[in-house]
Amino acid sequence: MKAIVTVAPYCPYIDEIVAHPAVSGIRLNTAMSVEKNTSLEDLLKSLQDHAGDKDLWIDLKCRQLRVQGYWTPPYTEIELSHKIKVKTPVTAYFNDGNQKETILKVEENRLYMQSGPRRVVGPGEAVNIPDHSLEIEGFFTDTDKKYIEAGKKVNANKYMLSFVEKKEDIDSFKKIYPGAEILAKIESRKGINYIKNEWKNESGLMTARGDLFLELKMPHYIIEAQELILKKDKNAVIASRILESFDESLEPSCSDINDLDNLMRMGYKRFMFGDKLCMHRNSIISALNLFYEMTERYGGKKWKEN
Repeated sequence: MKAIVTVAPYCPYIDEIVAHPAVSGIRLNTAMSVEKNTSLEDLLKSLQDHAGDKDLWIDLKCRQLRVQGYWTPPYTEIELSHKIKVKTPVTAYFNDGNQKETILKVEENRLYMQSGPRRVVGPGEAVNIPDHSLEIEGFFTDTDKKYIEAGKKVNANKYMLSFVEKKEDIDSFKKIYPGAEILAKIESRKGINYIKNEWKNESGLMTARGDLFLELKMPHYIIEAQELILKKDKNAVIASRILESFDESLEPSCSDINDLDNLMRMGYKRFMFGDKLCMHRNSIISALNLFYEMTERYGGKKWKEN
């Protein structure tokens, strides 16, 4: 069992992460800001040098809805990364589902809110609108296309595609970068239906729980979704909402340990730690140490109680 760890573009402890025995690779979330004078080719080459013989995964945002610019409540408008259509009024979720607000009207890529969120909303923040009427225009963003072209120039050929919902999403990437390795991130009900009814091994799969948990009709459906994706792809990656108690304390919660144990018993062998946990050296190293100890147990070694 191995872990993929999210790193910021200029992560000061990246070499310590790469050297950890539990780590198989690093992931760049392309929603993170890069200095204007830094070329993407140079950034990717630097990350490749740090990764060495381990994997560098480039996570493209694709169909994921993200905020563009800063917007101040109350009664605010919010600009998104894609034009959308949805029946209003409708509920939108912010901050990993911790805030929900009402959209009164949509005009192309602008949301007109009833009263919130009750804070400043900034660039790159994800927005979930888990409604069956939602239609999102386009797949790749302009930033996605720039990262693909930069990756081709430096032979960075491992990509994660967010919110994959149909075969055409995979095909559109293969036309741009033939031969690259793809992990399709399943993050919505449409994505689950694609995997259940149409997917034919055209890519690797990722159970991307950060958004998927919010997008499912009922919260407990996440268990069935995890099992379905792993059944379809025995090498699927399970991602996000893993050991996040380490972000608040360097001691894990009982529920986090049991969640990780359940995923291992379910059969997952590849795990990805998300943005929040990985933004601080102590939290991610502590999580990796626990993860490694638990993988040792599944490798046949017994724990000794002190």
